[in-house]
Amino acid sequence: MRKGNQSSVSEFILLGLPIQPEQQGIFFTLFLAMYLTTVLGNLLIILLIRLDSRLHTPMYFFLCHLAFSDISLSSVTIPNMLSNMQTQHLSIPYEGCISQLYFFLFFAAVDNFLLVVMAYDRYVAICHPLHYMVIMREEMCDLLVAVSWFLSCTHALLHTLLLSHLSFCADNTIPNFFCDLNELLKLTCSDTALNELVIFTEGGVLTLLPLGTILGSYICIGFTVLKVPSTKKICKVLSTCGSHLSVVFLYYGTLAIIYFFPSSNNSKVKDVIASVMYAVVTPMLNPFIYSLRNRDLKLALGLLIKRGLVFVKSVWWN
Repeated sequence: MRKGNQSSVSEFILLGLPIQPEQQGIFFTLFLAMYLTTVLGNLLIILLIRLDSRLHTPMYFFLCHLAFSDISLSSVTIPNMLSNMQTQHLSIPYEGCISQLYFFLFFAAVDNFLLVVMAYDRYVAICHPLHYMVIMREEMCDLLVAVSWFLSCTHALLHTLLLSHLSFCADNTIPNFFCDLNELLKLTCSDTALNELVIFTEGGVLTLLPLGTILGSYICIGFTVLKVPSTKKICKVLSTCGSHLSVVFLYYGTLAIIYFFPSSNNSKVKDVIASVMYAVVTPMLNPFIYSLRNRDLKLALGLLIKRGLVFVKSVWWN
């Protein structure tokens, strides 16, 4: 990506988390446990959906892709952060930093678009139940997911290519645990007007438009439920949409803290904490939110455990 001697910086220094040296071991264990929980929790959701034929529906098809995206998003940043904490080797090559930025933007955008697709799926299921199987047919589900991945790839590639044409001349210290776009733009000695314009226009559209679509879907759902209000119907809608809404608030709330609330020079700790929430905590909580609030997933997990016990008993007695 880099042309000739466009940048004299061959590597960046990731300062990581603002923790004391004597606390490194505790935080290493904590984040390792969180990463393993994220990977195993989301893999469990994928496994349950693949093995239980009752979960072969559009909603769980989209959830399967969201779980895979969450695993990938965490894997872009956490393993490198854990390695840095263990070895105290804080440098990352220029090319590695650009690659990390691309995949972080890519999988974060995939999460964004999949949340929109899942909101549309709930809208069709509740507002147009008689036409649900016609509208959300297999070809439509495949198309929605393919468009989500394609738009995410385009979004990440656009910002990465624009960044790769900037020069980094002196300071190469990033006060975070991964190569964040905003921090990289602060380090460049080139004009960032075009980058900032693209962030506020394209980035704003790809954030506010999906959020508006999600809110619009739930407003329509609310009006539909209130037309013929009943406790049973409201409880069913809450059980169906509650998990998705929880993830939406968690995702966009953290995103707003990072990118839309202005930060002062003395708020580096706040920015790092928000980044941890977005890149570490949110992907870890998603499987818990969906599994604890979803009756179908709990039933599928119970059946999987029973099958495992039956298999163990058969092997033991034989």
